[in-house]
Amino acid sequence: MICAFIVMKCEGFSMIPDLVDYLNNNLLIAHYCGFDISLPLPPYWTFDRFLKYFDHTALSGIMKSQVLFLESNGIIDTSFIGLDSTPIHANTSQNNPKSFLSHQFKPDNQPKADKDCKLGVHTASNQSGEKNFEFYWGYKNHVLVDCISGLPISELTTTAQVADSSVTLDILADTHNFLPVSECSFLADKGYDVKSIYNQVSRLYGGECIIPLNKPNTKDTKLLPVGVPAWEAGLAMNRDGRCYDQNRVKQKYCCPFKLSGKCPIDHVKFHNGKKNRGCTKWVTIPNDLRLSLDRSCKYFKTSYSLRTECERYNSCFKNTVQERMWVRNKSSVTNLNTFAHISLLAVAVAVTATYPGQSYRKLKSVKRSV
Repeated sequence: MICAFIVMKCEGFSMIPDLVDYLNNNLLIAHYCGFDISLPLPPYWTFDRFLKYFDHTALSGIMKSQVLFLESNGIIDTSFIGLDSTPIHANTSQNNPKSFLSHQFKPDNQPKADKDCKLGVHTASNQSGEKNFEFYWGYKNHVLVDCISGLPISELTTTAQVADSSVTLDILADTHNFLPVSECSFLADKGYDVKSIYNQVSRLYGGECIIPLNKPNTKDTKLLPVGVPAWEAGLAMNRDGRCYDQNRVKQKYCCPFKLSGKCPIDHVKFHNGKKNRGCTKWVTIPNDLRLSLDRSCKYFKTSYSLRTECERYNSCFKNTVQERMWVRNKSSVTNLNTFAHISLLAVAVAVTATYPGQSYRKLKSVKRSV
């Protein structure tokens, strides 16, 4: 049954009936999967029950053994690893964009077809300022990818409402148990810009994070070459104490003419109430790994460009028809996602063991060459 589902994902079948028809019309493939072709092959409901009730721990063990095999052959490395998530739409009419259902994306309007799915939001762009997003009912598949080989190392399926950053530490810890990620460079988009991730990667694994800064609804304070912000008139501002708030240190800057009692440009903020307060600006002092990272240097930009391997693998994952589900429970979705990763790793294992030196990145080219 496991071999049959690997064939299903390699062939890009979306439903079990397609797999059953394929095996009945290709008995040699069914024989290689381990079925007794002298007897009738299992019907649809046998595959469906297997997918729903099979222990996911066994599939995780298969995937780990594949990763360790590729690591021992020098294919997979943990020097540069990237984490990203892929939205998986549930099999419900409320995900139909042409649906006329009222309140189809209300959190309390749980779909009757799938009681396990949750409401999530998928952002279609990582560019700041673009509000291109869509709501959906379904799940998420979080994949840790080797950014050199472009192969998956670990994966986790959650419901759609789970934030990407909340499962990062669990995935890294689970991966470190069977494949050390010490001194790694962790790459991710700005959705993973959380202080705890920086601290965990640095202190526990001795690595570094290559993550863009996520600054919603904030504007940059432009500094002069001397390191202080500029006043509206173009002059440097004076330091005026510090503020310690929420584990952050903020430096206060004030107008240089605050004590003179007169503003040379008659700014509206100078006569603020009874006192001559003048203009005031606050600048956060980098006192942690998240803020002290230089994101404008060439090293950061060159390293972050490797994260495109995560997007490339997500594209390969979607080619196994995992973007929209036909099953209607979390257990089946979880097992089916792992089968998709196992099938893509199986291609790399087969190429490595049989045709060393050949590219394993494109499944169709591997089929043609074999």
